[in-house]
Amino acid sequence: MTAPGRVSSRLPDFPWDKLTEHAARARSHPDGIVDLSVGTPVDPTPAVVQRALVDAADSPGYPTTIGLEATRQAAIDWLGRRFGVTGLGLDAVLPVIGSKELIGSMPIHLGIGPGDLIAYPELAYPTYEVGAALAGARAVATDSLTSLGPEVPRLLWLNSPSNPTGRVLPVEHLRKVVDWCRQRGTVLVSDECYIEMAWDAASDGGPVSVLHPDVCGDSHEGILAVHSLSKRSNLAGYRCAFVAGDPALVGELLAVRKNLGLQMPGPQQRAMVAALEDDAHVVEQHARYAARRAKLREALQGAGFRIEHSEASLYLWSTRDEDCWETVSTLADQGILVAPGEFYGRAGRRHVRVAFTATDERIDAAVARLAG
Repeated sequence: MTAPGRVSSRLPDFPWDKLTEHAARARSHPDGIVDLSVGTPVDPTPAVVQRALVDAADSPGYPTTIGLEATRQAAIDWLGRRFGVTGLGLDAVLPVIGSKELIGSMPIHLGIGPGDLIAYPELAYPTYEVGAALAGARAVATDSLTSLGPEVPRLLWLNSPSNPTGRVLPVEHLRKVVDWCRQRGTVLVSDECYIEMAWDAASDGGPVSVLHPDVCGDSHEGILAVHSLSKRSNLAGYRCAFVAGDPALVGELLAVRKNLGLQMPGPQQRAMVAALEDDAHVVEQHARYAARRAKLREALQGAGFRIEHSEASLYLWSTRDEDCWETVSTLADQGILVAPGEFYGRAGRRHVRVAFTATDERIDAAVARLAG
């Protein structure tokens, strides 16, 4: 009997493993490492969320995959209140166990497989490629739909605000992509996990959801949007996210995920409700990040970096017009760890992604080292 092929052989190398040597060198700095690579939240989980989790801690029964009505309604209300999204019903929202799990598994769960094409941005979150590889589908990284020629992708990923670049796509562009996908029957999924983290774009109205009527009209047909509470509410450890949009697509995801037992735990769902209903902690966290961003941006520019895009998200897309690994190595010698742009596609080979999610003390340390 022939042993099945290893699934891992179809996947790209886990990028963060390549940073091991540089991380070790950065940690050897006399004042310790300033880790600006992964972008993990470091500030406290909001008290209102912690209380909700504790109050729901007595949870002996199985949760349901579809999630609590209260959780789904909180997501609908938040999208309407913060981003003007209308027309969503309870059957158009599904809580999920972190957005990365959803993104990586979505192609398989939507029946995409060998022979199918998945397209995603030229500079992109690596999990889009992982999802295509798991499904055995072909993948192409492109920002130009015309470059696809006559080929029609089964799935097209959008990411605005972008990880890694922080670029925000305007309403007109989003509307054209929606129309293009609908004309061809392509499923459009918009990764909007950084939508509340706008900076320079705030004066222009900020990022817009693909579910907004100015983008998709009075229908969400063929469209999904992915949202996460990890960054906006410091809930990365809670694994709270959701997908919303076309009820038919949400229903298909639900039908598959029920059979796999992919269920967000009940206490986390109650915490998610509390987080989505409270805007005050988001405003406070946004102010913290804005202050850190301003300090780090000025320090990077003073050290000879050029910052491109970065009008939103939690990163500064930075370059000194040199190979990204040379930049990573130089900064590691200063005790600063950043992510090489190559992790996000070949177009990023001369950039690094610099997160500003470290504590105030570590950001100040980075600023001092860059100045030195």
